[in-house]
Amino acid sequence: MTRRHGYALLSAIITVIVALSAAIYFGVAADDGGDHGARRPGAPGSAAPASGGTWVGTWSASPSGAEPGTAAKGTAGRSVRNVVHTDVGGTSARITLSNLYGHRPLAITHASVAVASANGPAAAPGTMRRVTFGGAPSVVVPAGQQVVSDAVRTAVPHDSDLLVTTYSPTSSGPVTFHRHARQISYAARGDRTEDPSGTAYTERTPSWRYLTALDVFSNEAAGTVVALGDSITDGVTSTIGANHRWTDVLAERLRRAAGSGGVPRYSVVNQGINGNRVLPDGSLGLPVENPSGLSRLDRDVLGRTNVRAVIVDLGVNDILRTPGRADPDRITAGLRTLVSRAHARGLKVVGATLMPFEGHRGYRPDREKVRQAVNAQIRSGTVYDAVVDFDAALRDPYDPRRLRADYDSGDHLHPGDRGFARMAEVFDLASLKGAAPARL
Repeated sequence: MTRRHGYALLSAIITVIVALSAAIYFGVAADDGGDHGARRPGAPGSAAPASGGTWVGTWSASPSGAEPGTAAKGTAGRSVRNVVHTDVGGTSARITLSNLYGHRPLAITHASVAVASANGPAAAPGTMRRVTFGGAPSVVVPAGQQVVSDAVRTAVPHDSDLLVTTYSPTSSGPVTFHRHARQISYAARGDRTEDPSGTAYTERTPSWRYLTALDVFSNEAAGTVVALGDSITDGVTSTIGANHRWTDVLAERLRRAAGSGGVPRYSVVNQGINGNRVLPDGSLGLPVENPSGLSRLDRDVLGRTNVRAVIVDLGVNDILRTPGRADPDRITAGLRTLVSRAHARGLKVVGATLMPFEGHRGYRPDREKVRQAVNAQIRSGTVYDAVVDFDAALRDPYDPRRLRADYDSGDHLHPGDRGFARMAEVFDLASLKGAAPARL
């Protein structure tokens, strides 16, 4: 072989390698890394939009139980229009629907997404889009399961309300819902899925039904942060419709500071459930309602889209709802197990200290000692990768067993809007950056 032929052959090999590398790069870039096939076995994957970006969560809510009074008829013959608030925006969207607490298959014959025009059920002009599942307008969600829709090409603005509407002609039994939405959603008789006016939506509900996640294909974020918590994370004392949960304020801070000063480009989704605990499950049932933080970790954290970090604010209900004296070592052992499981997926975990609750009906001096013992272990650095000290930020400096009056919602356990804002303000955004350490 001559030198000239050798150079030509080498040039051809380099060209092939570059082409293969580009194909691999763009193939990986179009994938969010989430195992969505596991959520809906056998369903074809949604094609990623042509524009640059990645799939991230922009909103979510944990299924907390079966909606009372829906066992007989569910929402049969009605359109359910959930109003949800986005964090980051994107060029496409997909939804997750859950029939976790249903007793029969849930038949969804039509579904849609639209940008809300204002505070209410009406859609902004020209934004209504039909949602499909495996290319079809209808889908059947088996009892105890969930499905993920195809990608819908639509402009999703950040920090805005979206309408996600479903119609089911038949009952599946109890409606899977998230009780404390702090957002008014709607329902209408008949199939009004693609009705943009909202006039027929005369039924109001304070809960989210069936819908558990909204993902967007976005260039505004590179990953998702999941906040796992109880009623404080759920924001049960925040102003309805105002999006004043501490996770909402944190999401806004992250969005504004993204990419500067070591702040990662992450979205935030809320997986708080009222009354949630680290260890024991809630009320008995099949499946159990209000499952513990440990038992719902796979579903509500590891199963979310493109998760990079977890914020945990759990433990106060383990103290308040234990008949005898709660064991602080058992609580922190449960938290360490949670962290270990998150580390196995490469996720960084930021944990919160437990805020004071003197004045609340559940307060007792021995419970205060447990809270202090748990917080001491959290602050020692032996539980989480990083700590956000909500206790120090919100307690009364003159009586540290109580919330500061202007941060208190009035029940002496949950913050009000100003307290939630303070929680987000003291959060070190840079603490979310990086992967899990090899060893805690």
